[in-house]
Amino acid sequence: MSITSRFDQFSRRDLIRIAAASVGGFSCSPWLPRLAQAANGKRPPKSCILLWMSGGPSQIETLSPKPNHRNGGPTKAISTAVTGIELSDNLPGLAKQMKDVALIRSMKTREGDHGRATQLMMTGYRPMGNMTDNPVFGSMVSHRMKIDEHPLPGFVSIAPFQRTGLGSGYLGPDHSPLLVSGASNDPNTRANLTIENLDIPGGDNSVLAERQALLSMMRRGAPPTSTSAVKHASVYDQAMRMIESRGEGAFNLDEEKAELRDAYGRNRFGQGCLLARRLVERGVPFVEVTLSQAAGGTWDSHLDNFNTVSSMCETLDPAWSTLISDLRDRGLLDSTMVVWMGEFGRTPRINTNSGRDHFPDAWSVALAGAKIQGGQVYGKTSKDGMEVTDKPVQAKDLFATMLEGLGINSADSNMKGDRPMPLIDEGGEPIEELLG
Repeated sequence: MSITSRFDQFSRRDLIRIAAASVGGFSCSPWLPRLAQAANGKRPPKSCILLWMSGGPSQIETLSPKPNHRNGGPTKAISTAVTGIELSDNLPGLAKQMKDVALIRSMKTREGDHGRATQLMMTGYRPMGNMTDNPVFGSMVSHRMKIDEHPLPGFVSIAPFQRTGLGSGYLGPDHSPLLVSGASNDPNTRANLTIENLDIPGGDNSVLAERQALLSMMRRGAPPTSTSAVKHASVYDQAMRMIESRGEGAFNLDEEKAELRDAYGRNRFGQGCLLARRLVERGVPFVEVTLSQAAGGTWDSHLDNFNTVSSMCETLDPAWSTLISDLRDRGLLDSTMVVWMGEFGRTPRINTNSGRDHFPDAWSVALAGAKIQGGQVYGKTSKDGMEVTDKPVQAKDLFATMLEGLGINSADSNMKGDRPMPLIDEGGEPIEELLG
């Protein structure tokens, strides 16, 4: 089932209406022990937060400025908390967090089409067509790290974008993401990213109980090998766990101090990053937060690159830097990997529209947290930014590094039926210099 279709067939409201369970009590929350583990110096389970920059951000206006070359345009470089490492002046907040951040400035991935490049950077596998049965990274992590019967799913996607043919693939619907769009006509609700419909309609538990009994009877009549029945049961059970626990309270951002919410940014991406922190606190192993447009800007900056990227970074920088410091303050950065990437970079040469076009030959990614050794730069590009001159990194190498950083053996395989499927594409190797 595709990522975008999981709830198409069964909306949360529909599930509530047909469901029936005693929902008066809250389940025992697993997130309090997780925080206690961190406070006691013990290592809580690993999690990953992917900040997905759909559209392909310019590496020169973010992580790899070229201030002394005409390809660098008007973008300036600024010092960071690590001597010798500079960032674009669009990222002053991240510059202060540099001791915990590792930059890869030598990504070389070949795919320059949005769809094919997204497929590559989401699955780690070379695109073989419009559709793929390979699971996305979030589903892989969910499959390996999801806690059985946990009230929250193993993979949550905040402000998701449409990506036909990408999803949990052969791992099945148990590892598809819960999509949090915040779609609402209420601007405040949208900023809060509250999942609606977690309350019982009318608060009438007896009606739900009757309908659950009816559903159980229907389930018993379904063939045990029916794919649709299995998918329905998976979605239903997850929805009911969410209802029973009211999402473990993760979506109630009003519990946070106003100052902290302001620091993340009172916008969908900023509040999405705050929600991501609350979800990993509660044991969700993988959360994805997408930023594709903000304040009229976009990462796909074929036109007016410098102004549009600058406007995007006004949303990105406070959220990203506050997320890292917030995780650190709570003792969770050692167990939570934060990945920042898009599907490719942008051309170093500036086009006639003051824009930058698609460029997969030499671009940048950032990692922080978990086993990642921050405060370093891996790889190098030429002075004009047109080619990688040291330590080229392919997508499969990045995936191997991220898996190892989360404590997952990158040489392992999943089973697709009776066929073993390697977690990463053939030949991928983790980058040892980045792993502590």
